[in-house]
Amino acid sequence: MTNRFGRRKFLLYGSATMGTAMLLKACGAPSDTTTEEAPAEGGDETAAAGGDGETIKVGILHSLSGTMAISETTVVDAEKLAIKEINAAGGVLGQQIEYVEEDGASDWPTFAEKAEKLIDQDEVVTVFGCWTSASRKAVLPVFESKDHMLWYPVQYEGQECSKNIFYTGAAPNQQIEPAVDWLLENSGTEFFLVGSDYVFPRTANTIIKEQLAAKGGTTVGEDYLPLGNTEVTPIITKIKAALPNGGVIFNSLNGDSNVAFFKQLQGAGMDPEMYPVMSVSVAEEEVRQIGKEFLIGHYAAWNYFQTVESPENEKWVADFKAEYGDDRVTNDPMEAAYIMVYLWKQAVEQAGTTDIAAVREAAYGQEFAAPEGPVTMNPNHHISKTVRIGQVRDDGLFDIVSSTDGPIDPVPWNQYVPDTIGFACDWSDPEKGGKYEVEGA
Repeated sequence: MTNRFGRRKFLLYGSATMGTAMLLKACGAPSDTTTEEAPAEGGDETAAAGGDGETIKVGILHSLSGTMAISETTVVDAEKLAIKEINAAGGVLGQQIEYVEEDGASDWPTFAEKAEKLIDQDEVVTVFGCWTSASRKAVLPVFESKDHMLWYPVQYEGQECSKNIFYTGAAPNQQIEPAVDWLLENSGTEFFLVGSDYVFPRTANTIIKEQLAAKGGTTVGEDYLPLGNTEVTPIITKIKAALPNGGVIFNSLNGDSNVAFFKQLQGAGMDPEMYPVMSVSVAEEEVRQIGKEFLIGHYAAWNYFQTVESPENEKWVADFKAEYGDDRVTNDPMEAAYIMVYLWKQAVEQAGTTDIAAVREAAYGQEFAAPEGPVTMNPNHHISKTVRIGQVRDDGLFDIVSSTDGPIDPVPWNQYVPDTIGFACDWSDPEKGGKYEVEGA
């Protein structure tokens, strides 16, 4: 039976954004023209548009090689499917979407170089891209200095609210914090924190430690691996020493490190009954590639799972499999990537132009009937999302063991970390902007 988080319980997560709900923006009607995608000649893969040759050009920037390719290539598939669907329905403002694809290669300086290329040489009107916070932090100065627009699809650590980024993954109060609450209620109070050694895991663990201290939990250990490193034996040894009788492992490893971690965890006899792992970067695709036999019984916190029961999700899963094969799975970052293309489309049609400033303003309040459930873009550039916790089952998919009753408003500035308690973000008000103090907080 699903254990639902009450909405009252989430008031502390949403208090900094209370009162920011916006009206639904109307969408323009697409034209009747259709086109098929085809790769262009040359080094970049570009979707060629038919008809009169007029297109709206966008960028796709993800890791197609390196340690993060295990996760990011599927996000690209989701973005391309959205573009194909939109083009088949008539495009945007009567024009077809043309995409220019670049490989960040799991290398942060490369992400910045490719972002500059997409903006300056390819003259795209927006970019859909990045996975790791390290890649997002690398491109952030590029988008801000050029006053351009990035749509970012992955859950992250918060503590950021840029005018030039729209975030369609979870803020910490929509993933990390409710996962900790659920674990405290259902799995134990002693936590060992393990993550990849970059900004997201370290900031996430800072939040978790503050939350545990506030709620009576204990952090018994904390350790990190360089991104892509598979030497996990020393960490597993530390976990066993710190939790000799079992306990919670909170996992923010990314990329190939997860393959070695779960295989060696099982090899050390650390089963999910005594050592339940809660992951925030392992979803259906990672389970498929790691091997479900190594993850059965462990947990993940997301806003979307393939097993969400709704007509919108049933259609999306069927459409994705029809496009890419019955053996493929969907997951949360893919779904967030898919819906961000549609949210951008709606904002462009509401604005009646691809002008970045106009699209940014039109994005506020955009709603979409997403596979995860209804979502709304807030003036803090994050979307309201349902929170779910899943447990890996025998077929490699997730049983949803807990869910909020509906979407939770995003809180980019964390309300457990002392330096950011009481702060919020509102780009619809120039006097507030990316970080302001909420009165009475």
